[in-house]
Amino acid sequence: MVDTRVARFAAMDETMRAACDVQFTGAVARVEHAGRVVFERAYGKTRSDAGARPVYSDTRFDLASLTKLFVGTLVLELAGSGALGLDESLASNLPEWRGRPQEAITARMLLAHTSGMNSGADYRAILSENVERFALTTDLLAAPGERVIYSDLGFIALGVLLARASGRSPAVLVDRAFGSASLGFRPRAAEAASIPATEEDAWRGRVQGFVHDEKAYLMGGTAGHAGLFGTAGDVAALTESYLGALHGRRRDTRVPAGLLREALREQAYDPVLRRGLGWALKTSDENSCGASMDASSFGHTGFVGTCVWADPVRDVQGVLLTNAVYFGRNDIRDFRASFYEAMIQDLGLE
Repeated sequence: MVDTRVARFAAMDETMRAACDVQFTGAVARVEHAGRVVFERAYGKTRSDAGARPVYSDTRFDLASLTKLFVGTLVLELAGSGALGLDESLASNLPEWRGRPQEAITARMLLAHTSGMNSGADYRAILSENVERFALTTDLLAAPGERVIYSDLGFIALGVLLARASGRSPAVLVDRAFGSASLGFRPRAAEAASIPATEEDAWRGRVQGFVHDEKAYLMGGTAGHAGLFGTAGDVAALTESYLGALHGRRRDTRVPAGLLREALREQAYDPVLRRGLGWALKTSDENSCGASMDASSFGHTGFVGTCVWADPVRDVQGVLLTNAVYFGRNDIRDFRASFYEAMIQDLGLE
C-alpha cells in the first residue's frame, strides 16, 4: 500500500534526503499552509561520528541570525506600546551616540539595516573588546539612512536598546514575550548532545550546544543578532504572527497588526535583498526562496544553515533548520531554493 501522505510530499522529502549527510548532518523541515501544519519531518543526526544522536521534529537548533526576527519583534512590541518611536533618535537610551553621526540613527534604520553601521568584525580583532561597546562606538560606514548594509552590529545595538528601555535582559524578554520552553539563549549543558553540532574550529573546538556566532559567544551567548536556540515550531509560530496578521488570524496581539504589516513592506531597496523591518523581502528568483514563491514573500536566513520564507499570496511558510556549516562555510542557496520550490510543487500551489 502506498503511503499517500509521503507521496504527496515526495519532492520535499526527496530534496531533504538527498541533502542529508551531504549538506547537513541533521535537519527539520516544517511547512504550514493557512496557519496549519501540513508537513514536518526530521532528518539525520546531530553530528557525523560515534557521538551522534537522532534529530527529531522538536530538536533545538542554533537559530543563528533568525534571532534577529525575534529581537525585531520585541522592538516592534516596544514601539506598539508607545515606549519607543520607530523614527526617533535613540540617543536617549544610547547616550554613546550623542554628538556623533550615530545620533541620527532610528530603530527603523536598525531594523531595515540602513543605519550605516558596519556589518560586523573579525572576532580575532575584538577578543579583548567589550563587544557591546565596540558595536555602539565603532565608526559608521555610511550616513544613517543612506543605503543598506546588513549589520550584526546594528542588531547588537537593538539588543542593548531593548535591555535599557525595558530594564530586562533580552533573555528575559524572549521568555516573557514568546513563552516557549524550547526557545531561549544559552542551553543547559545537559542538552548539548541533543543539539546539532555546527562547526569545529581551532579556537573553541567542537561547537555544539553553545552559540556558533563568534561575536555572540564573546558576549556570553546572549545578543541581539544571534544566540537563540529553538525548534522549527518556534520559528513557525513567530512567522505565523506576521502571516496571520495579513489573513485575519490574530493569535498574538502584543504587536499591533498595523506594525506587523508595516514590517513586511519595503523599507529600503537593495538589489540583492530588499529590506522590511527585521525581515528580508524577496527581490529576485536568485534569493534562497527560489523562483516559485511570490514576489511579496518575506524571510530570513541564518549562517549555520537555518532559514524561513513565507509567501503571503499563497498563505504558506516553510521553516528549514539545518547544521549545514558542519560541512564547511559553503553557499547553500541552491539547496534552500530547491526545498522551497519543492514545497510549492508538493502543495499544488504553482
